[in-house]
Amino acid sequence: MKINSLCSKLFTGAVVALSFTTGALAASWPDSTVTVMVPWPAGGPSDIAARPIAKNLSEQLGQPFVVDNRGGGGGNIGSAAVARSKPDGQTMLVTSSAPIVINPSLYKKMGFDPAKDLAPVTNLLRVPLLLVAHPSVPANNLKELVAYIKSQGGKFSYASAGSGTPQHLTGELFRTTIGQDMNHVPYKGSAPAISDLIGGHVPVMFDSMIAIMPHVKSGKVKVIAISGDKRSPLLPNVPTFAESGYPSIVSYAWYGMFVPAKTPKDVIAKINQETLKAMKDPVFQKVLADTGSDFVGDTPENFGKFVQAEAVKWSKVVKESGATVD
Repeated sequence: MKINSLCSKLFTGAVVALSFTTGALAASWPDSTVTVMVPWPAGGPSDIAARPIAKNLSEQLGQPFVVDNRGGGGGNIGSAAVARSKPDGQTMLVTSSAPIVINPSLYKKMGFDPAKDLAPVTNLLRVPLLLVAHPSVPANNLKELVAYIKSQGGKFSYASAGSGTPQHLTGELFRTTIGQDMNHVPYKGSAPAISDLIGGHVPVMFDSMIAIMPHVKSGKVKVIAISGDKRSPLLPNVPTFAESGYPSIVSYAWYGMFVPAKTPKDVIAKINQETLKAMKDPVFQKVLADTGSDFVGDTPENFGKFVQAEAVKWSKVVKESGATVD
């Protein structure tokens, strides 16, 4: 009896000590420089979300938040580094959806399991994609474009920012939905793909509004349709795929924040709270407005459910389309 009583007291004491430790960790976070890992080259869309958030968090919390761009492996290299880092909130990941919900279906080896090794904090941006064409393409709406693709007898091509990206998978969703053969031409990022589109080397591409809008405004490309579930206030005359007869084509390029999976929940809650506050800053609100994104800050739990649903969706697209990493 005495032994059981002693064990009970030791167990209770351990639980109390652990609770105190995690609570103290949350209260003191951050206690040094925080690394904000972006698993893509500098200047990309993920940076547009990461850098103003890092700046705002630094000002709010009085510690440096340093953005570390570590590209490679379709976002897997930088994401794996965060997954393996100490779970104390001092290292966080800001990335597009690719390494979280697309790559697990495309890569045989990623170096980490996003569902098991990373914990969601919040969504930061959710931006629809645009299907854009070179001005020489003889189509001004989706019906005309599908007819033109059909007339090409399998020789039609579309460009993307790279294999496994949301741009690529949205292209595959489009291809399987319209039931026509299209050749995928992957590039190493949006910039070179857009350059070749403008140069007339590829006829069409899918890209996020973040990257392609300047070229839409300049008239260098024409917009065929938008992949969101509603029209964008930035392009009120551009119809959705649903309005054009393809309701199953709804796609967003989204950018979220994650931390290592074993980060204490109290710490995650504090990071979430401070990040939502940073997202309400006028500078970040301008980012949302300029990119056509609604405010998508959410609880870790709700964001986690969204991520799970996205993983199921894109796994199905990969399987049905036969998409591969080139």
